[in-house]
Amino acid sequence: MKWMFVTINNTESMLASLSTMMSHGFKSSLQDFTFGPWKVTAAKNHIMKSKDVERLAEEMSMPCLPEMLFGDNVLRIQHTDGYGIEFNAIDALKRVSSMEDTVKVACAQEWCESRVDSEHPKEVVRPYDWTYTTDYRGTLIGESLQIKVKETAERINMEKLKAREQIMFFDEVLLFEDELHDHGVSVISVKIRVMPTSFFLLLRFFLRVDGVLIRINDTRLYHEVGKNYMLREFSTRESTISELKNIPATLYTDPSEIAQHLTLKRMECEKLELPVMQLEKAVDEVIQ
Repeated sequence: MKWMFVTINNTESMLASLSTMMSHGFKSSLQDFTFGPWKVTAAKNHIMKSKDVERLAEEMSMPCLPEMLFGDNVLRIQHTDGYGIEFNAIDALKRVSSMEDTVKVACAQEWCESRVDSEHPKEVVRPYDWTYTTDYRGTLIGESLQIKVKETAERINMEKLKAREQIMFFDEVLLFEDELHDHGVSVISVKIRVMPTSFFLLLRFFLRVDGVLIRINDTRLYHEVGKNYMLREFSTRESTISELKNIPATLYTDPSEIAQHLTLKRMECEKLELPVMQLEKAVDEVIQ
């Protein structure tokens, strides 16, 4: 069984643009792609205006927000029945701690001590998570019908994803980025690819504090045609720079390359049951 696709841009031109996707976050664009009962919406807009950022920071009780915040950017996967999941910057920031965390502050202190000549070293010690680390894994949407989340032992078959299959649609959306006063980077973006038999999404938060640590929070979402659920995996990987001393420093700036060298700290696997699956279960219970 394969989905019937709505044609959009030429596939070759789409693939050629992959290397410059991040820069597209600064341009306004809106793409809709329909496949079967699903529609993917990728909206990219300009950085939020300073007055809007200040108002949002006050509402969220945070001293400041990321330098580049794309408040109107969103990647949404929605079923024709209204339910689905989306990824946006505001909800991602809501998962950032607004209080001091002893580990993070200790890290900030270490950073300060190693940057005594910097004009900004003391600015990182604030009563909030100055790294903007977020464990955001998406926002469920829907009114009368909603996806239900349950723990599962089932894993995404990554080997299956490596199989050569035509990419019908690809896009990447930047949610926010901050350069930590030129001493690192904190960035979160989401990208999706749709194939004839499935779709795969990766939401990645990447943190690099120069001379201190590298952290990656990944959310992977996978749905296969014919199945009435999605699989979602969330992981945290982190290592100090001292633990990475045998790894070439050139890899520190490449999330895809450095990820395999980081220590796995946390892994959670979930099954996102679609309403049709919930209905089938209810019917089975009545019959029994």
